[in-house]
Amino acid sequence: MANKQDAFYFDNFAACAGFSCKAAHRLKEILTDFRPEEISKNFDELHEIERQADEAKHQLSDMLVKAFITPIEREDIAALSHDIDEVTDKIEDVLIRVYINNVQQIRPEALRLLDTVIECCDALHELMQEFPNFRKSKKLGEKIIAINTLEEKADKLYIDSMRNLHMEEKDPLQIIAWREIYDYMEKCADACEHAADVVGSVVMKNS
Repeated sequence: MANKQDAFYFDNFAACAGFSCKAAHRLKEILTDFRPEEISKNFDELHEIERQADEAKHQLSDMLVKAFITPIEREDIAALSHDIDEVTDKIEDVLIRVYINNVQQIRPEALRLLDTVIECCDALHELMQEFPNFRKSKKLGEKIIAINTLEEKADKLYIDSMRNLHMEEKDPLQIIAWREIYDYMEKCADACEHAADVVGSVVMKNS
């Protein structure tokens, strides 16, 4: 029974990271073939993914409240669940900023930055799939480093995108809009790194 309960937490982490991947890939599809007239429908689609992720997070929270023994420290379970959920939330926030700022065209830099966010999400999903083996795994360390490296790549793209925006764009409203969009894309990558850092901390505590 204990093993089944332990598996629930790890399965939940992987499932929630999967929702992040699904949201990131769907956002890329929306922005690549961007149709402003369909933004409301697109937002509803992405929000449904975010709702499913929230539901899974709440299931974990309910289990954690009732659990007597957990496979890792309660604080780490709560922190990891929060950080993974933050990834999906921030992906949705990107599209919200596109919507409320009435963006009509997508800047090429945004798609390049989003590609790296997708890489971060996919890498986090792989990390969560390996996480149940944290006591013996020889792959976790390299997967954590891979996410850290991708987050640094996202930071560089974010800085370059911001610079190009201020050099090329003359409309102050567009500058404000894209600053917000880039900010939330960068926060997606940050949230992936935060989740990876929790896994690293768990490994250190149990080594």
